[in-house]
Amino acid sequence: MRSTIGFCAMTLASAGLLLAPAAIAQTQTPSTPPATKPDRPAPADISEKKLDAAAKAVKNVSTIRDSYEQKLNKAPADQKAKLADEASDAMATAVKEQGLSVEEYTSIIEVAQNDPVVRNKLLQRLK
Repeated sequence: MRSTIGFCAMTLASAGLLLAPAAIAQTQTPSTPPATKPDRPAPADISEKKLDAAAKAVKNVSTIRDSYEQKLNKAPADQKAKLADEASDAMATAVKEQGLSVEEYTSIIEVAQNDPVVRNKLLQRLK
């Protein structure tokens, strides 16, 4: 499948994980500390502007996800892959419209999942 399917899956997971910070902290494995990923920005490296953009993108992606989730549930099996591709494209566009690349967005979400300070900043912007 296309690489955007991975983005779609990550986005679906990130929306739920942002809302369950306690569960994340309990399930995080100590053998993979967040700092070991070289492409992930350090929490201090994420500007307030990027957090604002990520929060707007999360809202837009969540709306798109909800819309396509309903469509996917009603769609015939032979149309589900096409709809999943459309959803991934729409979510990627929503992220890019906020001035972020899909990679930046993904990195910010990953940092937020692992860093309570960044997660709280992002959650404040989502209110």
